[in-house]
Amino acid sequence: MKNICVYCGSNPGRQEAYSSAARALAKSLVDRNLGLVYGGASVGIMGLIADTVLQLGGRAVGVIPEALVRKEVAHKSLTELHVTQSMHERTLMAELSDGFIAMPGGIGTLEEIFEIWTWAQLGIHTKPCGLLNAAGYFDALTTFLDHAVAEQFVKPPHRAILIVEQTPDVLLDRFASYQAPTVQKWVGKAET
Repeated sequence: MKNICVYCGSNPGRQEAYSSAARALAKSLVDRNLGLVYGGASVGIMGLIADTVLQLGGRAVGVIPEALVRKEVAHKSLTELHVTQSMHERTLMAELSDGFIAMPGGIGTLEEIFEIWTWAQLGIHTKPCGLLNAAGYFDALTTFLDHAVAEQFVKPPHRAILIVEQTPDVLLDRFASYQAPTVQKWVGKAET
């Protein structure tokens, strides 16, 4: 692995634990010589993780739509900044990355991790996907996902693609040993 994509909030959130987790993830990435790929903003958790990676001597690559650059939220000191015409063109983030982590964030964060997790389920990629569950932020979501498995809308091997851990080092250790599941059938009639 060379680069990890991190989806996270453009706001800092209510708890300091989210910022602490961003700094810890940045340190873990730099310690492992892994570059950061993220949404390219200078604000919120996004800006904090990029700033920390850069301060520690790491690589930070941003991919941001032109509309957000015009709103002056683009980070101006990144290793690389790719400006896209639209949010849809931000799939470049997936191309540049060897794994995907969602940290606390809002609707955009959830949309991005769910999209990339769906791609893994469909076999479009075999890269690890995970949630850095800082301060239990994703507890309710993981409970719901387990419910979706119990109700047979998500197969257990597909649920297992989304790795959930409390600390960056444990999550990245699991990424390093990740093997994508081989599931022949992902859609169809319920088995009897």
